[in-house]
Amino acid sequence: MKLALASEMRELDRQAIKDYGIPGAVLMENAGRGLVSEMEKAWGPVKGGKYVVFCGKGNNGGDGLVIARHLHNMGASVAVRIFSDEMKGDALVNLKAARKMALDVKPLGKGLKAETASVRHADAVVDAIFGTGLTQEVGQPYRAVIDMINASARRVVSVDIPSGVDSDRGCIMGCAVRADMTATFGLPKRGLYLYPGAQMAGDIRVVDISIPVEAIDKAPVKAHLLTPDSMRGLLPPRRPDTHKGTYGHLFILAGSAGKTGAAVMAAQAALRSGAGLVTVGVPEGLNCIFEEKLTEAMTLPLPETPEKTLSFKGLGKILEGLTGKTALALGPGISTNPDTAKLVAALLPKVKIPILIDADGLNILSIDDEPLKKVKAPVVLTPHPGEMGRLLGVLAREVQADRPAAALDLASQYGMPVVLKGARTLIAAPSGEFYINPTGNPGMATAGTGDVLTGIIGSFMAQGLPVMDAARLGVYLHGLAGDMASAEIGQAGLIAGDIIEHIPNGLTSL
Repeated sequence: MKLALASEMRELDRQAIKDYGIPGAVLMENAGRGLVSEMEKAWGPVKGGKYVVFCGKGNNGGDGLVIARHLHNMGASVAVRIFSDEMKGDALVNLKAARKMALDVKPLGKGLKAETASVRHADAVVDAIFGTGLTQEVGQPYRAVIDMINASARRVVSVDIPSGVDSDRGCIMGCAVRADMTATFGLPKRGLYLYPGAQMAGDIRVVDISIPVEAIDKAPVKAHLLTPDSMRGLLPPRRPDTHKGTYGHLFILAGSAGKTGAAVMAAQAALRSGAGLVTVGVPEGLNCIFEEKLTEAMTLPLPETPEKTLSFKGLGKILEGLTGKTALALGPGISTNPDTAKLVAALLPKVKIPILIDADGLNILSIDDEPLKKVKAPVVLTPHPGEMGRLLGVLAREVQADRPAAALDLASQYGMPVVLKGARTLIAAPSGEFYINPTGNPGMATAGTGDVLTGIIGSFMAQGLPVMDAARLGVYLHGLAGDMASAEIGQAGLIAGDIIEHIPNGLTSL
């Protein structure tokens, strides 16, 4: 599903009005009527209910006035409070109509005592203060009204996007309405699915306002939301006349003293995700641990450093071990030991099969990225915000301030897909396209879940999926399995192994 920037949505509105001859007033009417319909679907009939509608002076406020008219016509009691009489265009038309209908339309007074009382006795509040055009911090009197709405404990529905949320980046512009439901128009907006804005949106409903589907299909929108329908079919069904070699052989280069679990979880996740064969290359002194922990996966003992990390001396054996393999996952728990870093630098340019680089593999490359520039095989990078920051030379908080920009920057810089992990993991392509993943939950904020993701994506790469498809499907399935685990055992006690156990259920559901 496409996710629009504010500028992209404005262009679609313009095309509908200018190119297709659909008046702006019709779009506004459809928006307001559609939102009321979604209210009834979610909360039951509006007849007999009490509602307070807060309207800004722009088109978002015009939508609010349409909503107020429809609520009134359907038998509800409606109070409309406007921030300004200085409305223009279609918003002004609807303000005049509301007044001619004798709706309770009043400008906000200097104090909010009366409005606070109205809100306290309302069944729901309609937030039509700001739309997608907000570009600066929320000031007074808007902040006071938003704080009042949030403190009211009433149901809140936001018009297009919660007021105060940046439509493009999902950041909070000083303060924002916390909605129970957001009815967004035409196309959903990026900021509804990016944190912290996502936690303000509540239940997101997309309302068709009659923008022609041809215009939407042609729109050069770069952002997309992963959905079950878009994931189904990426992984081919299993034919009856196949064998383990049909489903690929993943080579995982991982592990060091104290970090054997990372390699084990990656291997188990890869097998649960359908890889026919998995071999784990590990420091030879730790091989007995892996032999005991791994039943279905094979191990390849490799020369080690005195610190029991992978040694540069193992380069030849690794290259020999890659023969017949269909993908390489490199990095979980390998450490940043200088000799291990030397091995990674020498290995990457020689690999001819698709590569996933994660964890310490990325930390090594953040110190010297020249080996990455020499890679000839398809590569996907899977950093968390800290690793992303090190690769870009910025702080993690700067990455988090605009996650799409950071992911797209790295993807463009190296010409490789990038998976930026975290709440609402992003998958960015060098072309500028990127995808937001809606699956996953806070229970997955626990050690080892990144290693599980490495195994899942690596498995799909080994099975022959293009790296971008493997990344998208892997991220979606990872979150889906986490959601299934959470539904069964809750979030607080969820561990990475629980996600692994639910991978088959996630695959079955797709």
